[in-house]
Amino acid sequence: MQQVNLGMIGGGTVGSGVFHALQMNGSLMASRLGIRIHIAKVAVKACDEPRPYEIPRSFLTLDWRSVVNDPNVHIVTELVGGTTIARTMVLAALRLRKPVVTANKALLSAHGEELFAAAKQHGTNLYYEASVCGGIPIIKSLREGFVGNRIRQLYGIVNGTCNYILSRMKSEGAEFADVLAEAQSQGYAEADPSLDVDGWDSQHKIGILASLAHGFWVKPQDIYVEGIRHITRADMEFAGKLGYTIKLLGIVKKMAAPAKPRKTDGSRVQVSVYPALIPSAHVLASVSHVFNAVFVRGDVVGDTLFYGRGAGKDATASAVLSDVADAALDLKFGTHHRVPPFVPHELKGSVLPIDEVSSRYYVRLSVVDRPGVMAKIASILGAARIGIMSIIQPEGHEGEIVPLILMIHDAPNGPMRKALEKIARLSVVKAPPVMIRVETFE
Repeated sequence: MQQVNLGMIGGGTVGSGVFHALQMNGSLMASRLGIRIHIAKVAVKACDEPRPYEIPRSFLTLDWRSVVNDPNVHIVTELVGGTTIARTMVLAALRLRKPVVTANKALLSAHGEELFAAAKQHGTNLYYEASVCGGIPIIKSLREGFVGNRIRQLYGIVNGTCNYILSRMKSEGAEFADVLAEAQSQGYAEADPSLDVDGWDSQHKIGILASLAHGFWVKPQDIYVEGIRHITRADMEFAGKLGYTIKLLGIVKKMAAPAKPRKTDGSRVQVSVYPALIPSAHVLASVSHVFNAVFVRGDVVGDTLFYGRGAGKDATASAVLSDVADAALDLKFGTHHRVPPFVPHELKGSVLPIDEVSSRYYVRLSVVDRPGVMAKIASILGAARIGIMSIIQPEGHEGEIVPLILMIHDAPNGPMRKALEKIARLSVVKAPPVMIRVETFE
């Protein structure tokens, strides 16, 4: 049986997970592929650092270049994270015409175009299934399974930490800060949670999916990002009474073409990350705790859903091994570009600025409880040509300041934002307005 030697850079959570999974199921993979995957070396920062799974000392090296430059290493995995040294490692392997498997979404978000170009230039390939949603095969599905579809809409719950926090806020009636603190104590959230709760991790992932779905590389700075720090227990309760659940979504939507398109017009796509009210009856509303899900609507296939664990040593290792298998088969049959990592086929495409994106809105105001307040608010919204669907002033609140809940018709984000700025300056409004978009999947 042919043997392919694997050189691993990174032996931490994911790296040790890959090592363990290959020791456990390597013979199964060999029987399915007709190729034996052999781990040659594992480059690590320190040989004695704690790992979820043990890697024998005989496999370890502190010199990542010795892994990349070893002529007996056929495939390289980059599992160290970050965007600086990881970029150097990947480029070094690609220049030696060695296929690279990475789980590094931040690296791809920041340098994807450069890395894919390098892979093409040097006649090799870059595999990255593990970079988005762990064990969920969403990259391969977009790149291969839906190759005959135009992707109309894609909605992703792609950050397990945020989904865990929001799920517990809803089920327990808890506040964000309390759930975050407990999530940190249990290891579900980092000591510095900003990458997750402020939406940046989701930005990396949804940018990769948007690029694959629409054929032009989406730059991180073009993606509107909003986190979940401002979501409160009250918002969860009011949303539930209205028939909605709040989830942090990565959103990719293809906008309708103009009535009279010009030759210079390309596709315009919304690419955003923000918390949203979604109907509690929708399948995404039932995705709870650390699980991820991606809802894809294609023009041929219709609606599909991908669900599973989006992070962790085992789920991510499963995706890495899938890519290693593809790389090994490509090497065996000499098909380095059987499935190109990314094909830019919509060079005129662009990301729609958030102020031009239209949606419905949930707005929570803290107002003085006196006659005429609603008239002042409605006047500002009316002047901006923004319609109110419904108004709720919950009973049972004591004191002069009470909550006022507005559900707003579809309106562009720009006029809505400016209207709320004016409403915030009213003397009867006693706290900054809370606005959460509403997604109905229509």
